[in-house]
Amino acid sequence: MPNDLAQSIQESLAPGLLIGALVYLAFRLILRGFYTVEQSQRAVKTSFGRAKRIDSVTTLDLPIAEALRPDERERYTYPQVAVIQPGGPYFKWPWEQVHKVNIATNTASVAWDPDNPELNEGGTRLEAVTKDHLNTRVSGQLRFRISEQNLYAYIFGVRSPISHVMGYFVAVLRQRIAGFEAPAGKAIEAGAVQGVSINDLRKNLRDLNDRMEQDCASSAARYGIQLDACLITRIDPPDEIESALAAINTAYNHVSSDVSLAQASADQRIELSRRAVEIETLRVQAEVEPLRALAGELATLDSGAPGVLDAYVRNTKLSLVGRANRVLIGGGT
Repeated sequence: MPNDLAQSIQESLAPGLLIGALVYLAFRLILRGFYTVEQSQRAVKTSFGRAKRIDSVTTLDLPIAEALRPDERERYTYPQVAVIQPGGPYFKWPWEQVHKVNIATNTASVAWDPDNPELNEGGTRLEAVTKDHLNTRVSGQLRFRISEQNLYAYIFGVRSPISHVMGYFVAVLRQRIAGFEAPAGKAIEAGAVQGVSINDLRKNLRDLNDRMEQDCASSAARYGIQLDACLITRIDPPDEIESALAAINTAYNHVSSDVSLAQASADQRIELSRRAVEIETLRVQAEVEPLRALAGELATLDSGAPGVLDAYVRNTKLSLVGRANRVLIGGGT
């Protein structure tokens, strides 16, 4: 009798368990299969771990590949995948997975280490060596965002793309500082010795930032992260040589000031001499010009009426004799 009761209970519960299992599967498949994509997000869906590709298009067919060197083009060839734009709801099957990324612009210190934030003085200043073997500390900010044109590289290319990009940026920055030279013909500001690397770097921070953006233009094709801007704001020497460098710059400033004063004095004297010559020239011209005009008039009179010139000379002599106090008349032979 008890066995029959247990069997009847099992038979009555079996349909309920089956219905419960079907409801649970429906919930998993239908309700949890829907998803949305935020406005600042992009998504890539994979089926059994493989993303849907767009024909045979690769990153080499896009403008972001123009910054790659010829030897890098084969190494960083990534397929183009179907990108899910903001909106929804979208649906996915249980064997599909959705990878969402935020494409908003982020800002970080140039000294930030994603794997160990305590490095580089807590991510505030980065050490770099200049061409004259001077250890400097660099401060600044870096803006970056995930490239929508190369999501495959960001999601599937490397395990930690942010760490790769920051390591790449730091390597390029240190190499650029180690070989940096001031642009030819660009003057150094007062109080700084030209040819000293720290002064050249401080004066040409904008040029350094522009060169860094050019050198890092290939990051989108490499790792799927676009470096929008590099803003290095300060480069400091070690504390132990700060005072010595300040003394050198001060002495150079004094010498430059003396040279400028001497140059200004010499320029002033040259200008005064030039003006004196111009004044004397004008005075001589003023004296000569009436004589030239008189000679021209006399020549006109002589050519127009013969004998007029002799009469003019005679009248002039008489006028001079009338004003003379003593006249010496030479005897003829």
